Amino acid sequence: MNSKLRVRRLGIDTYRENVVYMQKGCRLCKSQGFDVLSKIEVRFGRRSILATLNIIENGMLHEGELGLSNVAFRRLGAPEGATVMLSHPNPLTSTEFVRRKLDGIALTRGQIFEIVKDIAAYRYSNIELTAFVVACAKRNLSEREIVDLTEAMVANGEKIDWGLPMVLDKHCIGGIPGNRTTMVVVPIVAAYGLPIPKTSSRAITSPSGTADTMEAVTNVRLSLPEMKKLVMEENACIAWGGAISLAPADDIIISVERPLSLDSEGQMIASILSKKKAAGSTHVLLDIPIGPTAKVKNRSDARRLKKLLESVGRKIGLKVLVVYTDGRQPVGRGIGPVLEAVDVLKVLKNDPSAWAELRDLREKSLMLAGTLLEFSGRVAKGQGVGIAARLLEGGQAYEKFMAIARKQGPLKVLTRAGHSRLIRSPRGGRVVSIHNQKMAKVARLAGAPTDPRAGVYLQAKVGDFVKKGTPLFRIDAEHEDELHFALNYVAANDTIVEVRA
Repeated sequence: MNSKLRVRRLGIDTYRENVVYMQKGCRLCKSQGFDVLSKIEVRFGRRSILATLNIIENGMLHEGELGLSNVAFRRLGAPEGATVMLSHPNPLTSTEFVRRKLDGIALTRGQIFEIVKDIAAYRYSNIELTAFVVACAKRNLSEREIVDLTEAMVANGEKIDWGLPMVLDKHCIGGIPGNRTTMVVVPIVAAYGLPIPKTSSRAITSPSGTADTMEAVTNVRLSLPEMKKLVMEENACIAWGGAISLAPADDIIISVERPLSLDSEGQMIASILSKKKAAGSTHVLLDIPIGPTAKVKNRSDARRLKKLLESVGRKIGLKVLVVYTDGRQPVGRGIGPVLEAVDVLKVLKNDPSAWAELRDLREKSLMLAGTLLEFSGRVAKGQGVGIAARLLEGGQAYEKFMAIARKQGPLKVLTRAGHSRLIRSPRGGRVVSIHNQKMAKVARLAGAPTDPRAGVYLQAKVGDFVKKGTPLFRIDAEHEDELHFALNYVAANDTIVEVRA
């Protein structure tokens, strides 16, 4: 039987996974032995994709038609109605290596490279990706395997060469809402005259990533030539890294790792360092927040992670410096793209509130900027924070940020969301804790980051004394339904903000 079908785009969002659809009872399915979740190779001219088969029973497809998910349609590049060829793919040998790792057997460098090559080519289904994530979970990767995984991720993607002897970068391992120090650190360092091109990520399971918050202010979708021009002119950019295919296998792995909430130390290290290496960085400052509801719970785990990050970084040719910071609560007041951007601009403008309500964001940003200046070797030890503070207080950092934002352009106006509700303290006393993950979930339920103006604004922080009925935080949402989703979650979780008499 002819293994040809006509393509239809079904408008189904399967995120990163290639999925194809056939009508139940399709003669081609029967003749070729295709069944639900079968792997199928679809070819159009010289292009081909490997996809997972789903079966449709509602008559949406007709005999002779093949439905494609949005991402599969885009990757195949066939026009609507085009004829494509279907066949059974050659078995993926790399999945056998995944099975070996599930059995606790260490992988060779060649095996890791083959796995990552197939992942980057979108040849793994979500089921196979999950198997790989589980195989590497917790501390199942040796340091040698982490190095190999990092280098494999770098090798299977684009790499940026800035043509500069030194390129600075900073990164937080995440897990702390509102922690938008990058947008303060970058203009301080750039104003000092050092190069710090920042390629940042969007949120996956958090209320905002640096790219989301920067996009509330200006455009972040820059081409590599645009980024290079900006760095030559201003020493910096703050752009979305997804516009450039840096270590793409990492993004694919994260797409199944984070929703599963699997803690994979080795994959996290490979994820961070592969992106930094591919982005052309030479000196990387890494921030590890420590706290009971942060990713890293205690100093012991932080020390182990620091040792691995610095060692793996050294072996792949990066200079890495790790610092520990306070991860007991969100940093700043706003959680969500626009609310975080408002905080950042207040700090950069030296708004009086930056010395009080936003003291934690301001001081942490100065510490990180000062440490990075000293790490560069251009500033004497002990002098960095003072220089950073002078650049911030003198207005040079704000001027640099606005120059970057204008050139990335156009500038946007920051406004409040249409609906909001205050959450008040049920008792008087001292705020003893704010749960990072739960507060982040409130902001996401309110619509962040999809709705940039949605999120949470903290009215009280750990250590504050409040009276009964005092506002603890405000929920902002664009739609009433999302506001109610967030409110229902708050009602069911009385430990988001803990107040003790």
